Amino acid sequence: MKKKTKTFLTLLSSIALLAACGGGNEENDSTQSAGAESTTTQTGGILNIGLAANVSSLDPTSYTSQYEANVVRQIGNTLIVYSKDFSEFIPSLSTEWAVSEDGLTYTFQLREGIKFQDGDYQDGREVTAEDVKFSLDRSAFDSALNRLSGIESIEVLGDYEVAFHLTTPSSAFMSMLTDPGNIIVPKEEVEGWGDQFAQHLVGTGPFSLKNFQSGQQIELVRNDNYWGASPNLDGVTFKIITDGNMMVNSLLSGDIHIATDVRGQNREVIKQGNNVELVSIPGFSTFYLDMNMMKGPTMDKKVREAIYMATNVDDIVNGVNQWGGAEVSYSPLPKASWGYMENSKDFIPEYDPVAAKELLAETEYADGFSINLYLSDARIPYGTIFQDQMKENLNIDIQLNPQEWGTYSETVSSGEADMNIGGWSWDPDPFFYLNQEFHSNNIGSLGNGRGYNNPEVDALLDNALTETDREKRVDLYHQALEIIMGDHSRIEIELSETANGLSKDVEGYDVRANNEVVIVNDDGVNVSLKDE
Repeated sequence: MKKKTKTFLTLLSSIALLAACGGGNEENDSTQSAGAESTTTQTGGILNIGLAANVSSLDPTSYTSQYEANVVRQIGNTLIVYSKDFSEFIPSLSTEWAVSEDGLTYTFQLREGIKFQDGDYQDGREVTAEDVKFSLDRSAFDSALNRLSGIESIEVLGDYEVAFHLTTPSSAFMSMLTDPGNIIVPKEEVEGWGDQFAQHLVGTGPFSLKNFQSGQQIELVRNDNYWGASPNLDGVTFKIITDGNMMVNSLLSGDIHIATDVRGQNREVIKQGNNVELVSIPGFSTFYLDMNMMKGPTMDKKVREAIYMATNVDDIVNGVNQWGGAEVSYSPLPKASWGYMENSKDFIPEYDPVAAKELLAETEYADGFSINLYLSDARIPYGTIFQDQMKENLNIDIQLNPQEWGTYSETVSSGEADMNIGGWSWDPDPFFYLNQEFHSNNIGSLGNGRGYNNPEVDALLDNALTETDREKRVDLYHQALEIIMGDHSRIEIELSETANGLSKDVEGYDVRANNEVVIVNDDGVNVSLKDE
């Protein structure tokens, strides 16, 4: 098997990379890293971070939200990671890699001497290629969100060498490996804990899990045997604060140091606060309203189109975001993705409630109907405005069903949600949006719980995944987008900025476009707290 060098692979995989995200506004351009003026590094202390939704699972194969991912990332490591600006891949548990000429085999060399954290079923033993195979076999064949697709087999070539054999060449494979769902875990802990492993995660990361209290908080402590740079902090505590106002009050009172997912008026409250700052940057996050294509009135394409035409998306976005932080979305892809289609607006129905009512009259639902809308507490403001518009424009009664994250995720994934308001944030490669949310292979997962199924779209997405030329990939994705948006399976709502409230006691923390919380990583980040 002829192999290329790591440098060549990086060039070959450029299709999966993104230059530093542009955009932003004047108030944010100079504030993307907290405490940047500090010249000394403090050690010790517990960093408290507020999460806007509950964390129900830390198992890399079963978690479904960014909130859970942000905890998993601190406990485990992947083979490689993205650089801060998403422009290149950086070694993590692996030191180098190579790819065969046919693009079907990727071979990784592992660092020697890396140890797992101590657990109940192993005492911090060394990581080997067998652990990589075990962990990524789980991800490839058992992941709730198909976080590692296209794997034919994983082969152990030696104690510190492992090969991935793909079914077809995959231009997104390297990007997939950076996902926290692909951290390396010990077999003994997974099998010893069984289903309870979701609350007893053990990995190789800078922090170990100390205490998991679902719905309340998750306590992590410094891993003194961490293979990388020793964390500056003694630990990190993630506090579950689902109410946005309470989140900000906790930041202002000093109960937390970082408030995540800051929206609405709370942006202004933080700007006016003492010893805190709002950091808000263009992100990869999209908000949308799914319509079930497998059951109920929205099985009818005319009903879906009428609903879209009767939805004043501008009023929803502006009503919820009077204090900034978002703009109207016209595409399933965020603008920061290199696959974004600039003329996306041309494929979105214009707001026309009169024409919408006429279109609905062509169906059996001319007089309106009642339907359930599922959403998290944080998205109730969006649902309330949509509810009013549907009643006024189409005589459709929208029943709001707020749910905590775990229940919401299960309802949507199982196809039981008539409608749902969702959010999606991943890396810049279009694969993570279009394949995850529109390929029929993902029906039954959170991304495609509504049951979108179009063979023509499947074929275009499959071809884009095996194509190595980025321009050709973009063309294929644009063809798919035109069909997807013409099917009206969901209403595009907004592109959200990534907004965090930060205590000025935090040093070295960067807000990332993909909503990722990074405390210690291989790109030189090591967050600390100022001495009190």
